Amino acid sequence: MTLLFLANRFPYPPFRGDKLKIFHLAKRLAAKGHTLHLLTFLEDEKDRQYIPALQEVFAEIHLVKLPKTKSLLQVAKGVFSETPFQVLYFKSPQMQYAVDDLLRKNRYDAVHVQHLRMAPYLAGHKELPRILDLPDAFSLYWQRRLKISGNAVKKRLEKMEFERVYQFEKEMIGAFDRVLTCSAEDREYLEKEHGAANLALLPNGVDLEQFQAENHDYSGAQTLLFTGNMDYAPNVDAVVYFAKEIFPLVLEKHPQARFVIAGQRPVKAVQALASGNIEVTGFVENLATMYSRAAVLVAPLRFGAGTQNKVLEAMAMGVPVVCSQVGFNGLGIADGQGAFMRTEAVSFAQKVTELLSSEKLRQETGEAGMAHIRAQFGWDAVAEKLEGYLEGVAEATG
Repeated sequence: MTLLFLANRFPYPPFRGDKLKIFHLAKRLAAKGHTLHLLTFLEDEKDRQYIPALQEVFAEIHLVKLPKTKSLLQVAKGVFSETPFQVLYFKSPQMQYAVDDLLRKNRYDAVHVQHLRMAPYLAGHKELPRILDLPDAFSLYWQRRLKISGNAVKKRLEKMEFERVYQFEKEMIGAFDRVLTCSAEDREYLEKEHGAANLALLPNGVDLEQFQAENHDYSGAQTLLFTGNMDYAPNVDAVVYFAKEIFPLVLEKHPQARFVIAGQRPVKAVQALASGNIEVTGFVENLATMYSRAAVLVAPLRFGAGTQNKVLEAMAMGVPVVCSQVGFNGLGIADGQGAFMRTEAVSFAQKVTELLSSEKLRQETGEAGMAHIRAQFGWDAVAEKLEGYLEGVAEATG
């Protein structure tokens, strides 16, 4: 098949989030003989250095500049609009022209559209087989964020964004042939809220070559680890919440415990957490080394949706996980089968303490999770599912 990938982020280097998923899926589809074209935004001129790496995957690469000042101005002007701020940020006449131009010049068997932000560019092209791939149920993300918002002005803006996203999400889901979610929880939410009947599951994956456990050391370690982009609001909230509300309870039983926050672009609120037993590393090129030294991966996210790469990667390496429902729902496991779900600070701290106190529990939990992730969440298996969905919409439309 000849496929067009419309991505909201330049998908290289594939370290975290949106970039990681698109790159790994495309890489495997290209290896199976499909011809892939990429159309995406260029937000940073420095990213041009990675074009040769992407050319190993994509037969054609098309870039549209997205000046940050222009995007922020569009957001500011959008106060009286009904379009979500997130979508306004990525609104670009140049991108719409690029999409339309590519569709005039090429015959694509199917188009893969990444994220709700990019959906408007293909929503009107009903003559084409199109898949909308959602990293999460975006309205669910905002619904959860609202519940913990304290500042009155901020909460008013977030409520406005939730209402806009909710309506926009419903409209866009109805405009595509197939819509993919990365967790069963997200799919069920969208089915219930929007009455959507065109949903299917495409989980996040793990690079099993990079994140592989070779006799993970379960003895004596006292390191609690959190990974992720540290300018991403759910991650920032999670580490501040853990450091202030949960970690002190752990230290009462395990005073030698360390909390390591590993991730690029830590904002000031994260940097301020650094202390004698809390380390903020900044960017880490090889996160596998961090997982190999960890006793427990902690992910107390209080808002967000979908599945979390940090949870999948840790479990793939045999590291036991304690997380909230945001990291747990969608894994398809029972509590303790690699990860424990805890939603309150005291119970979260108790489970972390239990794991730090028992090498046997750490090993049993870690090995159970590793077996599950390696069987269900490798990128090869996920890419095969996407290939099936693309073939399905191509056949149905053709």
